[in-house]
Amino acid sequence: MDVRRIGLPAWSDVRASVRSVGSAGMEEPLPFIHHLGVFASDFEVSEAFYTAALGPLGITIGYRAAGVAEYWDQERDTPSLSLERAEKESAVTRGVHIAFTAVSRDAVDSFHAAASAAGGTSRHTPRRWKEYRAYCAFVSDPDGNNIEAVHKESS
Repeated sequence: MDVRRIGLPAWSDVRASVRSVGSAGMEEPLPFIHHLGVFASDFEVSEAFYTAALGPLGITIGYRAAGVAEYWDQERDTPSLSLERAEKESAVTRGVHIAFTAVSRDAVDSFHAAASAAGGTSRHTPRRWKEYRAYCAFVSDPDGNNIEAVHKESS
């Protein structure tokens, strides 16, 4: 649907006009996604996996409550990943692909090693994907979701 036909601005126009004050006191555009929710079949197993896998990327638990762990970058809380206990089997998140930014190839390598050691299943070992101009690794989380670390590179 063309939102302009019904008088609404395009999302890119709204995003460009909305700013937040960043840690350096300067205005920055708001992120495209605020947070994602993943509902785990076994919260404790998934929490151990995500904590290990995301640590090398500088992503840690910023908030914890019973059956909830919210992960974010050490410098800012948005965007974030909210890991939650699924209350029933039909609520478990499956079939999702989430890619996390890595600052270097070494961070991608460390992500893959940590995620695999924490019970993840390797989908693709770290390598250069020239079609994406990136160095990436892919691991399945305990519920089979495709979790990726990606380091974008020029050409």
